[in-house]
Amino acid sequence: MEWINYVSYLFGGAFLTNAIPHFVSGTMGRPFQSPFAKPPGEGLSSSTVNVLWGALNVAIGYLLVLRVGAFDLRSASHVLALGLGAIVMGLMLARSFGRFHGGNSPGAS
Repeated sequence: MEWINYVSYLFGGAFLTNAIPHFVSGTMGRPFQSPFAKPPGEGLSSSTVNVLWGALNVAIGYLLVLRVGAFDLRSASHVLALGLGAIVMGLMLARSFGRFHGGNSPGAS
């Protein structure tokens, strides 16, 4: 397998993970940060915008994971690349959104 497929799976995991908070907040009818808010990533976007942003992230994740190469759930290296992307993005989101929602802030213990 080519290395570019692993990069695709890594970013696919990141996009799929990013979809979760946006889609869930949107379907709960809650505004949430998005790249379309003012200021981007800090202000709140409507629940509709977040559902659409979450859905776009799922679509991009799908394309990166299932339309590039031949992703196999039984391949530890494929799942590791996807999982690594998901974990890294999850940690980034936790730190970023934690500032606004009472989670750990940078420098807090």
